[in-house]
Amino acid sequence: MALFLPMLGLAQRGPKRPPQAKSQQEYAAYNTGRAATGGTSLEAAASDFAVKYPESELRLYLYSKAMHAYQSENNPAKMLAMGERVLALDPDNSVALALTATVLADGLNETDPDRAQKAAQIKQDGTRALKTLDSDLVFAPGVTPEEISAYKALLKVMVHSALGIMELKTGNDSGAEKELKAAAGLNATGDPSVYYHLALAQDHQKKYAQALASVEQALQLASFSPDLQQLAESEHERLQKLARREPPR
Repeated sequence: MALFLPMLGLAQRGPKRPPQAKSQQEYAAYNTGRAATGGTSLEAAASDFAVKYPESELRLYLYSKAMHAYQSENNPAKMLAMGERVLALDPDNSVALALTATVLADGLNETDPDRAQKAAQIKQDGTRALKTLDSDLVFAPGVTPEEISAYKALLKVMVHSALGIMELKTGNDSGAEKELKAAAGLNATGDPSVYYHLALAQDHQKKYAQALASVEQALQLASFSPDLQQLAESEHERLQKLARREPPR
């Protein structure tokens, strides 16, 4: 997972009014569950709460917190499972849509028996996340406009990256290049994974000079990720040879 998405005191609108407990007991149980730490404990707390209060509007927040915890623990399978729980309660949850699209795109491979279905799901979730970002994503009081702007940009980077990786893995190199360029343009600090995959998309289209520039950008940013750095170094070596042979345009 290239990007970490913090909670930043946010919630999804879901119901038009803020989610509320129907009793003091429900609210106390919610606070007890929310105090749990770690993905496994938070998932168990969310499940227990959902059994006791199956109609509670606060279930969404507990599953969302478990989703973020699993992301911080780099557990994509569990993050996907919690994202699906969130989306079952709120289909327009921009954060869950972005995270599920990212997990599915990262895990997409040629041997998937349901490859086409997963690709369609990534496109659907990513497109929906972008459409709902401004209408359904709300923040707690005290979050600054600068933090909101940065968080939304991070979400957009994540979505465009997921869409680009999906297009790359399904053979649409021009579509992948477009999405990955969008992701790169939105991320001021730079994400080496975005630039590496952009280089691959450009390489496949025989845009060797552009691909070389992209992979060099990836190498400048990839020092914290040895595996990605090794992949980028191999691609850089290949592209250096190909760029020298590329005829002028």
